[in-house]
Amino acid sequence: MKGIALVMFSVLLVTACSKDDNNSAVQPLNELRATDIIADTIIGFSATGQPFGSGKFTFFSLENNRVVPSSDSNSTKWDLGFRGTTIITNSGVSGPGNGGGFVQVGTFEDLKMVAADSVFRTDVSPSNLAIPAGSNRAWFVYNPQANLVTPIPGRVLVIRTALGKFAKVEILNYYKGGVTPLATASDDDKIRKQRYYTFRFMVQPDGSKKLSN
Repeated sequence: MKGIALVMFSVLLVTACSKDDNNSAVQPLNELRATDIIADTIIGFSATGQPFGSGKFTFFSLENNRVVPSSDSNSTKWDLGFRGTTIITNSGVSGPGNGGGFVQVGTFEDLKMVAADSVFRTDVSPSNLAIPAGSNRAWFVYNPQANLVTPIPGRVLVIRTALGKFAKVEILNYYKGGVTPLATASDDDKIRKQRYYTFRFMVQPDGSKKLSN
């Protein structure tokens, strides 16, 4: 009887461990959101009235969902950098990581897998970035009449992190609190509230290219 009980206990233990192993192997993807990620504080205005900042990027880790200190800019601790409307990846001239990215036309929800033939761009130079800078080239459009920056619907940033994982990012807003000022608001109000990113994102922790549950 003791032998039978021992065998039954062993079977139960193995079964329980197998269930635990299966549960731990399945890691559901979580949609995360970052709010009011400042992208270079405005410190003055040019002769033509255009605002300018200190020229510093804010570094952000998608894998850890947090801002990374500037002292770690030459490391693989960050994945994206924000300065005004410019976004850099931890790659090429921007950082030592294995990062990169491209812009995909489509919705955040519909992007379920990074296509096998996807080509990840890297930051070759300040004027040739993985995520192209400038209005109507990547994620935003600038309306000079309203003096507002607005994300383009249906644009998703497909990102390879500094450590080679895959993620998708959708920029939702460029203004403090995630609320775009009215077109009728004063230019002072629009300028004071700009350069605060709100975005949602999803990172695949297991290294695969699957970007949905």
